[in-house]
Amino acid sequence: MYAILDIETTGGQYNEEGITEIAIYQYDGHEITDQFISLINPEKPIQPFVVKLTGINNEMLRNAPKFYDVAKRIIEITEGCIIVAHNAGFDYRVLQAEFDRLGYNYQRQSLCTVELSQKLLPEQKSHSLGKLVRSLGIPISDRHRASGDAMATVKLFKLLLAKDVEKEIIKNLVRSGEKKEVSAKIFNLLEDIPPVTGMYYIYKENGNLVYIGKSNNIKRRLHQHFTGTSRKAKRLQKDAFTINYEETGNELIAQLKENQEVAANKPIHNRLIQKVAPPYSLYSKKNKEGYIVLTVAKTDYRKKEVTSFRNTNEARNAINKFIEEYNLSSELIATTRDIELDNIINGTDITNITAEEYNTRVDRFIKQYSFYHQNMIIIDKGRSIEERSAVLIEKGVYKGYAFYDLNHQINKPEILKNILIPMPHNRDIKNIIQSYLRKKRNLKIIRF
Repeated sequence: MYAILDIETTGGQYNEEGITEIAIYQYDGHEITDQFISLINPEKPIQPFVVKLTGINNEMLRNAPKFYDVAKRIIEITEGCIIVAHNAGFDYRVLQAEFDRLGYNYQRQSLCTVELSQKLLPEQKSHSLGKLVRSLGIPISDRHRASGDAMATVKLFKLLLAKDVEKEIIKNLVRSGEKKEVSAKIFNLLEDIPPVTGMYYIYKENGNLVYIGKSNNIKRRLHQHFTGTSRKAKRLQKDAFTINYEETGNELIAQLKENQEVAANKPIHNRLIQKVAPPYSLYSKKNKEGYIVLTVAKTDYRKKEVTSFRNTNEARNAINKFIEEYNLSSELIATTRDIELDNIINGTDITNITAEEYNTRVDRFIKQYSFYHQNMIIIDKGRSIEERSAVLIEKGVYKGYAFYDLNHQINKPEILKNILIPMPHNRDIKNIIQSYLRKKRNLKIIRF
């Protein structure tokens, strides 16, 4: 649990500043669970340059509560939380100084989003809050007011958690967490896991990540792990100490993240994703009459395929879809001797169609489904109704994904790249995306 906060002060000498406004958003890594926002009477004048910067003046604070009036609420909302702030050293120091004046020893762990953004977003020209969130497309209102800056920090921290693909933030927090009894751990661990699409991460007591999984319903999948009797299930039941999860909003991003994160983290209970060619692929070649023939054959990496299939059933269903959508002919769809595809629909009759006209249809199909040289942004569901996801493909290479608010339009790759979570490309990724595009007909795709 995190307490993401921002503090406005009077300005003045070091450790003599007074708090004029505070905003705290309690955040569980996925959503805001509580909040506290208040002006505070610092019982000392505000420096003129601060009045000009924040708009908060002495008159506004005359009837505001004093710090000791709100101290108990601040302790309660931050209890058991990690303090997160942009330039956390300043905000945490000022907060501690106020408690020191009351004779209370206020201690919390803290994370600084300046330091995190410097590590996870090194390409950004500036890591000041205003410039950073603007370049990332994060909306910010009431700049230099505690509530506006704290909410912008919440959204920035959410992005940083997503960018932290090696889970260093979570690992460090798990390692530094207090030891606790886990005798009834299994069902306690599942209590706060929601039935959403996303990723889940299982950690041992020493903070080591031992398993990464994905599911359209992560609560149900974890329940299967923890009630299963297989050797793998029993190993997970024995090792599980902490579970973290991450919503992805849709299955595509979950698959892409699993592919990358298993390879990057190599959890001991995951089978490493094998870089094995899908068994079957679709190839194109003109026959002697000049018509383009599409042939399903065993995958040959020496040739450039149109698309690939995991099995003959997937190939059969895809071929029928292609014939129907592009008015192709089953007469010009072939298979090699070792592949049998039954129940293929007939499609168009080529006796009254020229090779040029038919090949135009095939070219449109190849342009749509071949991954090579594709430039597109795949728009899909986000983690909430106010959010969408975007997957970027440039010249047939997967570049990464991002989540964005609906009021921030993503229609060009240059805009998307500012908030993109970069990911490596491989043939498995290509096949994951192609398979997903075949299954999901109503996806919005921006081609450029």
